[in-house]
Amino acid sequence: MTPGSNVALTAARLTVEVTAPVALDVSALLVTADGKVRSDDDFVFYNQPSAPGVRYEGGAIVVDTAEVPDGVEKVVVTASPGTDGQTFAGTEPTATVTGDGAVVADFTPSGLGAETALVVVEVYRRGAAWKLRAVGQGYADGLAGIATDFGVTVEEPAGGATGEPMSTSATAAVAPQAPQAPTAPDPRIAAPAAAPVSAPAPFTLPASFPPPPAPPGPPPPTAPTGFGPPPGGFGGGPAPDLPPPAGAPVTAFPPPSGTPAPVPPPAGGKVNLDKGRVSLRKNESVSLVKGGRPLLSAVRMGLGWEPSRSGRDIDLDASVIVYGPGREHVDSCYFGKKTVLDGAIRHSGDNLTGAGGGDDETIVVHLGSLPPQAAALVFTVTSYSGQKFTKVARAYCRLLDDATGEELARFDLTNSENSTGVMMCKLVRQPTGEWDMTALGVFAASKTVRGMVQPATELL
Repeated sequence: MTPGSNVALTAARLTVEVTAPVALDVSALLVTADGKVRSDDDFVFYNQPSAPGVRYEGGAIVVDTAEVPDGVEKVVVTASPGTDGQTFAGTEPTATVTGDGAVVADFTPSGLGAETALVVVEVYRRGAAWKLRAVGQGYADGLAGIATDFGVTVEEPAGGATGEPMSTSATAAVAPQAPQAPTAPDPRIAAPAAAPVSAPAPFTLPASFPPPPAPPGPPPPTAPTGFGPPPGGFGGGPAPDLPPPAGAPVTAFPPPSGTPAPVPPPAGGKVNLDKGRVSLRKNESVSLVKGGRPLLSAVRMGLGWEPSRSGRDIDLDASVIVYGPGREHVDSCYFGKKTVLDGAIRHSGDNLTGAGGGDDETIVVHLGSLPPQAAALVFTVTSYSGQKFTKVARAYCRLLDDATGEELARFDLTNSENSTGVMMCKLVRQPTGEWDMTALGVFAASKTVRGMVQPATELL
C-alpha cells in the first residue's frame, strides 16, 4: 500500500502488527465521526489492553469489526519507539494486516526522520462495510501528541509545548484535520513531577566492575552498632542508622508451615545468606554471598499485594529499572516489555486483580549474565489506574533462588501512603563483584515505570 490508498476488507477480524528494527509501542484509538474518542477508555495499549471490538494482544492490535460499537467510525493504529526520545530516523516501520489467516495488506511509510510517533493505518467504516487505509502521518511530540489530537485526556507538565503533526512525504495525502492541542506526556509513560522522596544519601556508582573475587575468609565479626548499608559499598555515604531489632521483626506474611524462620539482620557487620533467609526492614541490606562466593545464578524477585477490602480488585504493575555505573537509565523491564538485556531479565506478565495466594508478578534476573553497564536494579510497583497504596493491605517483595525456589530475602511493606508508586528494593553491584539487596519502601507520585525512573535515581 501507499500513503492514502485503501483496500476493502472481507475478514471481520483483523490483526495489525507493526515491526521495525527498533522496539515499538503499538496502540489504537476508537474514533467517532467528529474525529475524537468518546472517552479515555477508547485508547487501547499495553496498560489498557481492551475496548469494545479492539484488543492489544502480543504487541499487536486485534480489531473485531463486528464488535466495534456503532458510534465508532474508525480504529486508528499508532506506533512509537519504545525508547524515550528515539525517532523513526533510519527505520522503516512496516504494518502487516492479516485476516482469516492470510495477509490482507502491508504498508511501509517512507521519508521518516524526526518523528517520534506515527499514525500507521486506519480501519474505517464505509457504509455497511469496512476498509483499511494507509496513513503514515508522523508526529514530532510523541504518542502524547496523537492522543491529544484525538481527544484523550493526558497529564500535562507545566510549560508544555504545542504539538502538531509533522508534514512528511508519507503524510500529505491523508493528514487528518485534527486541531492543535497542548503536548502532554504519553499516558502510558508520562513521568509527573517527581514527588519528594525520603531516601538514603546519594550513591556514586563505580565506573567498572572487576571479576568476582576469590572466596574470602570468614565473615567479619559483628559490632554493637545500628544496622546500615555495607561499609565501603556502593555509595557515597551511609543511610541513617536504624536501631537494632528487638528480635525478629513481625511481618505481614508469616512463613509457610515447615519453612525455617527468617534470620533477622544482626546489629552490625555485613549480612550475607550463610544463615538462611534474611528478613529486611527499610534501608537494611543483605549481601548476596553464600559460602564465601557471590551469588551469580538466576534469582527471582517476587512481588505481591492484596486489596485492603475483600472482593475489590487492585491493579498494580511490578517492574525493574536498570541503571548504569553513572546512574544513567539503561532500560526498564515491565509487563509491556517482558525481556531486556538479551534475556538477562525477564518479566512474568501482568496480574490485573491482586487476588489469590503467592506472588502477583515475578521478575527473573540472571545475575551472571548481566552486562557491565547494568550496575543497579530498582524494583518498583505502580498503579496506572490511579489506585493509591492506601487501598493496599499488604505489599512485599522477596528474592528467591530461581532454580530451587528457596527464599533468600524478604521485605514486607509495613506502611502506606496516598501515592500511586513505590520503590520496593534495589540490587546493587559492588566493586568486588557481588550484589547487595537493600529494602527501600519509598513512595512516589507516579503511575508508570517511566515515571519512576527519576525518583529511583535519587535512591542510588
